[in-house]
Amino acid sequence: MAEDGAVTVYNNTAITDAKKNPFSIKVGIAQMLRGGAILEVSSSEQAKIAEEVGACSILVSERTRGGIQRMPDPALIKEIKQSVSIPVIARARVGHFVEAQILERIGVEYIDESEVLAIADEDNFINKHNFRSPFVCGCKNLGEALRRVREGAAIIRTQGDLSGSGNIAETVKNVRSVMGEIRVLNNMDEDEVFAFSKKIAAPYDLLAQTKQMGRLPVVHFAAGGIVTPADAALMMQLGCDGVFVGSEVFNCSDPYNRVRGIVQAVRHYNDPHVLVEISCGLEDAMAGLNLSEERIEKFEQGEA
Repeated sequence: MAEDGAVTVYNNTAITDAKKNPFSIKVGIAQMLRGGAILEVSSSEQAKIAEEVGACSILVSERTRGGIQRMPDPALIKEIKQSVSIPVIARARVGHFVEAQILERIGVEYIDESEVLAIADEDNFINKHNFRSPFVCGCKNLGEALRRVREGAAIIRTQGDLSGSGNIAETVKNVRSVMGEIRVLNNMDEDEVFAFSKKIAAPYDLLAQTKQMGRLPVVHFAAGGIVTPADAALMMQLGCDGVFVGSEVFNCSDPYNRVRGIVQAVRHYNDPHVLVEISCGLEDAMAGLNLSEERIEKFEQGEA
């Protein structure tokens, strides 16, 4: 892994000396989240529920509004940080290193350079080695994942559906893509790895490390469409280290039990007895998250 601690300068001002928090330390910090669920929250009340049911972290977001989606209001982040003791993650737009600077100054434990928000820079991602805070980045395949790791991402989030519809198909597709490419990589000899790195546009050294480890060299989460305990357990059984759960899970008559069921499913994903127990009685709560007939028809036609 690259740990050269280079200082990148923007406008002749050094942002952060990476030697004070080298990449290996940030990867180690991120390991604390393995085997857990990260819940997206938009209020202190939701954050307290997430902490009470055992979430390993919370992702602060503002309620959906029209126009450009930007980082959350710092006042909301501070309010939520004061209400809970678990790690807090906040989103910055792709390429917007000033938003990341603000979030780091606020004191969030992790920064999510998120494609869920509007994109600030269409060509460049943030150089995450310039920050003390570990970064989360999204991907849809192995090459993209390793490019984000090269930039300094300590957590990879395989992203699926972004609409909050409860459709997990895209997430399953992308997770299987990453895991499938890793299995192919594991069966290659050293000469083939060079060609494969060029084919998927991935840094060779990180690809070789992935082959040696048999998995991504950083923590790997899944996100998008995960709204039931069964969804969460599916992602874990496919090989993920944890899941991101959208704030839509709170939009029901009994958010506590529903969120608790998802957190428990991540912990006991291989125990069918626990999965049966925590899945009972959730159908009424899922009513608002079923796909509409129009979306189902589009999906069947391959347009969704």
